[in-house]
Amino acid sequence: MARLADYFVLVAFGPHPRGSGEGQGQILQRFPEKDWEDNPFPQGIELFCQPSGWQLCPERNPPTFFVAVLTDINSERHYCACLTFWEPAEPTQEAVCSEDAAGREEEAGKGGSGRLSPGTPGPPGQLFAPKTLVLVSRLDHVEVFRNSLGLIYTIHVEGLNVGLETVVGNLLTCIIPLAGGSQRTISLGAGDRQVIQTPLTDSLPISRCSVALLFRQLGITNVLSLFCAALTEHKVLFLSRSYQRLSEACRGLLALLFPLRYSFTYVPILPAQLLEVLSTPTPFIIGVNAAFQAETQELLDVIVADLDGGTVTVPECVHIPPLPEPLQSQTHSVLSMVLDPELELADLAFPPPTTSSSSLKMQDKELRAVFLRLFAQLLQGYRWCLHMVRIHPEPVIRFHKAAFLGQRGLVEDDFLMKVLEGMAFAGFVSERGVPYRPTDLFDELVAHEVARMRADESHPQRVLRHVKELAEQLYKNENPYPAVAMHKVQRPGEASHLRRAPRPFPRLDEGMVQWIVDQATAKMQGAPPAVKAERRTTVPSGPPMTAILERSSGLHGNSARRLEVVRNCISYVFEGKMLEAKKLLPAVLRALKGRAARRCLAQELHLHVQQNRAVLDHQQFDFVVRMMNCCLQDCTSLDEHGIAAALLPLVTAFCRKLSPGVTQFAYSCVQEHVVWSTPQFWEAMFYGDVQTHIRALYLEPAEDRDPSQGWEEPAEEERSALDVASEQRRLWPMLSREKQQELVQKEESTVFSQAIHYANRMSYLLLPLDSSKSRLLRERAGLGDLESASNSLVTSSMAGSVAESYDTESGFEDAETCDVAGAVVRFINRFVDKVCTESGVTSDHLKGLHVMVPDIVQMHIETLEAVHRESKRLPPIQKPKLLRPHLLPGEECVLDGLRVYLLPDGREEGSGGSGGGPAVLPAEGAVFLTTYRVIFTGMPTDPLVGEQVVVRSFPVAALTKEKRITVSTPVEQIPQDGLHLRSCTFQLLKMAFDEEVGSENAELFRKQLHKLRYPLDIRNTFAFTQGSAHTPGRPPRTAKDKGPSLRTLSRNLVKNAKKTMGRQHVTRKKYNPPSYEHRGQSPEDQEDEISVSEELEPGTLTPTSALKPSDRLTMSSLVERACCRDYQRLGLGTLSSSLSRAKSEPFRISPVNRMYAICRSYPGLLIVPQSVQDNALQRVSRCYRQNRFPVVCWRSGRSKAVLLRSGGLHGKGVVGLFKAQNTPSPGQSQADSSSLEQEKYLQAVVSSMPRYADTSGRNTLSGFSSVHMGGHVPSPRARVTTLSNPMAASASRRTAPRGKWGSVRASGRSGGLGGDVGSRLAGRDMRGPPQANGAPPDSGFPRPQRAALYIIGDKAQFKGVRPDPLQQWALVPIEMFEARQVKTSFKKLLKACVPGCQDFESGPTFLRSLEDSEWLTQIHKLLHVSVMVVELLDSGSSVLVSLEDGWDITTQVVSLVQLLSDPFYRTLEGFRLLVEKEWLSFGHRFSHRGAHTLAGQSSGFTPVFLQFLDCVHQVHLQFPMEFEFSPFYLKFLGYHHVSRRFRTFLLDSDYERIELGLLYEEKGERKGPQACRSVWEYVDRLSKRTPVFYNYVYAPEDTEVLRPYSNVSNLKVWDFYTEETLAQGPPYDWELAQVSPEPPEEERPDGGAPQSRRRVVWPCYDSRPRAQPDAISRLLEELQRLETELGRPPERWKDNWDRVKAAQRLEGRPDGRGTPSSLLVSSVPHHRRSLGVYLQEGPVGSTLSLSLDSDQSSGSTTSGSRQAARRSTSTLYSQFQTAESENRSYEGTLYKKGAFMKPWKARWFVLDKTKHQLRYYDHRVDTECKGVIDLAEVEAVVPGTPTMGAPKTVDEKAFFDVKTTRRVYNFCAQDVPSAQQWVDQIQSCLSDA
Repeated sequence: MARLADYFVLVAFGPHPRGSGEGQGQILQRFPEKDWEDNPFPQGIELFCQPSGWQLCPERNPPTFFVAVLTDINSERHYCACLTFWEPAEPTQEAVCSEDAAGREEEAGKGGSGRLSPGTPGPPGQLFAPKTLVLVSRLDHVEVFRNSLGLIYTIHVEGLNVGLETVVGNLLTCIIPLAGGSQRTISLGAGDRQVIQTPLTDSLPISRCSVALLFRQLGITNVLSLFCAALTEHKVLFLSRSYQRLSEACRGLLALLFPLRYSFTYVPILPAQLLEVLSTPTPFIIGVNAAFQAETQELLDVIVADLDGGTVTVPECVHIPPLPEPLQSQTHSVLSMVLDPELELADLAFPPPTTSSSSLKMQDKELRAVFLRLFAQLLQGYRWCLHMVRIHPEPVIRFHKAAFLGQRGLVEDDFLMKVLEGMAFAGFVSERGVPYRPTDLFDELVAHEVARMRADESHPQRVLRHVKELAEQLYKNENPYPAVAMHKVQRPGEASHLRRAPRPFPRLDEGMVQWIVDQATAKMQGAPPAVKAERRTTVPSGPPMTAILERSSGLHGNSARRLEVVRNCISYVFEGKMLEAKKLLPAVLRALKGRAARRCLAQELHLHVQQNRAVLDHQQFDFVVRMMNCCLQDCTSLDEHGIAAALLPLVTAFCRKLSPGVTQFAYSCVQEHVVWSTPQFWEAMFYGDVQTHIRALYLEPAEDRDPSQGWEEPAEEERSALDVASEQRRLWPMLSREKQQELVQKEESTVFSQAIHYANRMSYLLLPLDSSKSRLLRERAGLGDLESASNSLVTSSMAGSVAESYDTESGFEDAETCDVAGAVVRFINRFVDKVCTESGVTSDHLKGLHVMVPDIVQMHIETLEAVHRESKRLPPIQKPKLLRPHLLPGEECVLDGLRVYLLPDGREEGSGGSGGGPAVLPAEGAVFLTTYRVIFTGMPTDPLVGEQVVVRSFPVAALTKEKRITVSTPVEQIPQDGLHLRSCTFQLLKMAFDEEVGSENAELFRKQLHKLRYPLDIRNTFAFTQGSAHTPGRPPRTAKDKGPSLRTLSRNLVKNAKKTMGRQHVTRKKYNPPSYEHRGQSPEDQEDEISVSEELEPGTLTPTSALKPSDRLTMSSLVERACCRDYQRLGLGTLSSSLSRAKSEPFRISPVNRMYAICRSYPGLLIVPQSVQDNALQRVSRCYRQNRFPVVCWRSGRSKAVLLRSGGLHGKGVVGLFKAQNTPSPGQSQADSSSLEQEKYLQAVVSSMPRYADTSGRNTLSGFSSVHMGGHVPSPRARVTTLSNPMAASASRRTAPRGKWGSVRASGRSGGLGGDVGSRLAGRDMRGPPQANGAPPDSGFPRPQRAALYIIGDKAQFKGVRPDPLQQWALVPIEMFEARQVKTSFKKLLKACVPGCQDFESGPTFLRSLEDSEWLTQIHKLLHVSVMVVELLDSGSSVLVSLEDGWDITTQVVSLVQLLSDPFYRTLEGFRLLVEKEWLSFGHRFSHRGAHTLAGQSSGFTPVFLQFLDCVHQVHLQFPMEFEFSPFYLKFLGYHHVSRRFRTFLLDSDYERIELGLLYEEKGERKGPQACRSVWEYVDRLSKRTPVFYNYVYAPEDTEVLRPYSNVSNLKVWDFYTEETLAQGPPYDWELAQVSPEPPEEERPDGGAPQSRRRVVWPCYDSRPRAQPDAISRLLEELQRLETELGRPPERWKDNWDRVKAAQRLEGRPDGRGTPSSLLVSSVPHHRRSLGVYLQEGPVGSTLSLSLDSDQSSGSTTSGSRQAARRSTSTLYSQFQTAESENRSYEGTLYKKGAFMKPWKARWFVLDKTKHQLRYYDHRVDTECKGVIDLAEVEAVVPGTPTMGAPKTVDEKAFFDVKTTRRVYNFCAQDVPSAQQWVDQIQSCLSDA
């Protein structure tokens, strides 16, 4: 029973003490005047009566009513019902207010208070003061309060004949029951009657209609947001103009939170004076009048719900976690069904007659029922996670949060995590966790209805039915007696507040009221106390919990088979069948990723523990520890699946004997896991064990069971700890006091003994085996910093940060003398303090524990020292032997093998993915760092894979990314440091260092790698240092007999270049050469450079002056360059020794740049128009970036159009030239004159084209005759491709264009470039009769309007330019990408092709990331532009490509154009020439783009050349018969242009190469075999031995122009990016790629016919082309093998191939004559083309007067003549070099006996009288000498005798011996005469000497 009202208060308006315009509330009277003992009078009531402030009002307002809630210090809520009415103000009150204050009050009165109807003003100037009647109660009966206060007001206003004192007295003495469903009729003595119903259970909240109103005002989504915000402890603020609405909204929100109670600040109506409360840091639910909305604007972390506007505003910085799915969506749909039942029927064709919707009160209960169901689903099974820590004297209960989250499958869920950590849930556990108490609706629901709710999930109607059932119960709880008599309470008449009140509210008689109260109190004291009989029962636990959403465990869905494997492996281990266990172990480690397998492992291991101890041998111990580690590595710090908990008893049970008296337990080997350092884990474990022991205390001995099995879930029939506790709580009151004391003592000592046990356990797992070290378990250095908090978030983040750099400050005060013991003691003490305080351990016991802990730790450290000492003596585990990699000649090891594990990355092949085959990764082996490569060699860790050697390597120079990582080793599953190395050759090494590799070694590896990747100087790279005896940094001297040395040559060149550049430096500051060119110069050079300011020497730039001898030498060297050879081939100009010009030639070779004075990045000789003087070129060059002015690089043999290249324009230049066509005045600046020179230069280019020159510069096309086509007559073979567009039709009207179309013009994907720009520009549309130069159209000949020269440039540089129709050139602005975009794109491509991690499905993700990289889009643009240029050139217009600086994209485009237009460049020789000319000579910045040195490190790797090769590859795919080289050749160049193995692709220009003395060093004579310095030389040597670079389907159609398709859909990803061979690493270093190279002097023993051995080829491991070569390669290999077996010197593969082709050609003729086959036809033009290479001097016409070499003239096959051409290239311009000439006096085959115990072998011997030596080779055409016998050492030549193994069929007299001072050589000729001849020749040689 309780009082209905505690206090009645009358509050009136009073003046403010500080005299401001505002008033304040004054308490006029309060009853009773003395405070009740059990309930003191609440302070601050006057503030809450008028929350907006006390103000006078100019009009009489109707009375208002609301209920404010005050919370006292004991968290008790007091309900203050306030009824306010207005009375005329007294004069003293009026005087307070000044005029302006009155205005302000009026505004606040209207807006702030939100009155119901406008008031009526009284007499003018009359003000009204508010007066409030307040009822204070601890009960929440709003309607009763409203009626009671209304009655008092009515009596006053209507002047009823009832004493107010009596009514107030009766109100204060009214006693009503709290709960139980009774009803009570009360009367206040004024003829009134009210019925009060009490709820059935007081634990359920009373909501009336508040929840339904809240949903009406805000809507479903907003209320759900507020619900989640309140549960996750955010700040919620309601705004409304109505105070009653604010109260109801807050009440409704609280009702939704049931069964959780809101325990933070709760103020439904906050007065204006207390608004600063809103900035409190704690969560709250507060209501504020909407008038103060402005004051709430600056609150940054408050969620504002505007009830009047229906909005909820969530600030950006606040994240409200949503309900876990599927609960969120289910709740939402059920709520909409309740609120809007019409929604389901809205779409029906025949809707049923409208059903009556629920009343508001009923709807309110239905909404609450939805949330009650939601909580039952969320918290289902929560009672299974309660730990009963104490039963007596009071229950102590803890909740195992991690287990709950783990079993519900919601570990990652943000919402539930926050709810469980919140204060509301803590209150829920302490209130509802009690096992013996009264139960309510929620307990029933969560225990018995869960199964029904799960079954109903998919049936909305059944859900709705359940909701309605629950709603009925909730409604019945609030209204147990629905049909009660109506209230009878008098109300004031209509508009009674407007009548003039007879008098103010009277002052009541305190004495009389007090007397009534005293009377009632006395009566109450006499009555017996009403004891509420609570029905207490055992709370049902309900079914065990299930996951909220059954998720399939993905990859590791643990099938019964996997669990079987785990069980078998463990039984093998304990039966001692180690070999069997070893086979199963990898499968077990994989299976242990799944939760079920980990549980299974723990259960199985438990079976093998007897009496808490299991002694194992070393191997068993290792296996068990390894499996435990694997289990624990996936445990989070919370251990939500209880794996660590299950293993905890085991790690102290399994042990091994190290020596007598020294035992090592498993815990010393499983410490490296974060779970052991998490306080929450230990607390949960401790409470779980305590519960087990407490339960055992009260169970009958028969029921008791082994406590060590406590981790298993109890069986159904066994009584749970909660049941036991409930029973004990029921019996407790009946026990005697002594018995109670005894039980309390027993429980306390149980907890105490467990605390000691856990202090021991924790010291086991926290103290490292080697406690002398300062690393307190890297992962868990968090121990030291957990002084303040035991928060798992802190722990894990600490552990994470320390794991990254544990050697800095291992998380402790002093890393040097790190006090491991101290840190562990502190950690254990904090744990002991917390659990003992919570479990009620006595303070004496606690003190004892604190004394004990340091001793326990110290004792354990002493034990560990012995264990550590003995464990060191154990023989180390046999690790696999390190496999040494094969090295190249000259390659040296920098760091010997560091043991590592190579881990699988995103490439599926290594793990046997898409390619098939077993998972060869992870592999265990070593990483080697050499001067050239990073190499991993090893074997798969999975023993079932087999003994495959895994090799993965890449050149150091290709490294693009190096990152430290921490990864788990595949076998031990221990976190280790690792490295992640990615290379631009598409290799990735993701390695974990073995534990034996110290961090110092790993760091040393990184430093050395960095040093090799970015050397200080280019001369320190492998290309320079390999196999060289000279010191790096000094270029080697060449062995030239005459002429200055290279060093002098370089110095001369540089010096002259500086002189010629001197003037440029001084006068034209604006066009300084860029700074990159000054790299690599010595300091003296730079100093010299600065001081050069003299005038240019007269005549330096005029070619007619006599050349100095050193210059002549330079010239001769320049003439040898590839450019010059190509210019001669194209007939672009000649260069005789006197530099006289052939006037008839339109172009000439100009030596103006021979000193690299005009442009350092250009070659020394350039093709310029004949008419341009050399001295004009310098002025022209100033208009272009980097001085790269337009020069000719190719001429079409048919249309005679030329291709030019240059850098982009500077600001002035063509742009100015187009904008202003004025004539130069005498005072023009130099820049203008440059522009003029430029215009003249372009005019000269146009005039140099024959078809334009003959019309005196006028651009007519009538000269398009066969004369200017070089006498070319279309042959019947030429194909005209007819395409369905006008272009093709018009094309056929002109001379037939020869060409292959792979592309009907690309789509307009390359921005800025129209779809058919090429054809339009090339004049293929015949629309424009007027001519380009403005001449009248010639009616007889319809000519396309076409410019003579097209300038292709960046869009940006042509902005605002309007081409003049009189000009003969046109601008083609295009949008191309920049080099930095290439870099970014390549990075993304690299990530797509070689991802670093394994965690995604390769399909769509690979394609998506490929698309994101935009690499193929860039290739598309390049091909598109190139095809356009090809079109233009083919149509007879010349093209100048002028993009960026002229060395990246320009180079790509011009190279592609030449490749597509000229078949010569599609041969091996031609492609080499193309690369040497366009990429090397024209200064592509290989070193800069490849970041070759430390200086270029920041610029990163930009693969411009690789992109070009990719384009070539795309063309090769579309036209496979047009290329002489194979796709492997492109990959080979792609690999080696970054590998820095050869010097070819080093440095940025010819100038830099000369400065280092590189350019001409190859010409020097070599002594003995030497490593190739040039990639071309290497390709030549290799081509002689193997056809790997040759394309067998090469059958070119001559003079074909290729036009590839360039749409992205037509492009393929180059397999260079994706393929990998783990058998021997990248196949591009040919010497290493040979699987078993034969020793030079050994011969395989004859085993007769080769046995056919079946070989398994794994696509994920072997190289498929190597394992299964194509038919032709296989036949050639077979031929070579047979030749070797027959003892014949093998012939070159090329000769064999040529013979086969010749034979095929003869078979093609039926009678030996007739039409030759296509092979022969296609070979004819090649004679012409390859013969041009022989030219040394003289006019082009002399081509036909030359004949082939005699030895080649017999076979006139295509490739034969080309081979001859290629071989004779080296003799080109032989007068400029001293080439080594082969002096062969006599040669033939001899058998030679090897050294001691070696067999006889046939060799090709050459007697050289000039060099006085006898050399021998493998076969006749071999160029590499295998050995030399110096004739100076020969003493005698005598007849010999056959020895063992000699050829059987040879006559004995054919044997002879050559005795030298060192040894005797045994020879055997094929017959006696030839033996005699050899002896005579050698004798004559000796006698000559």
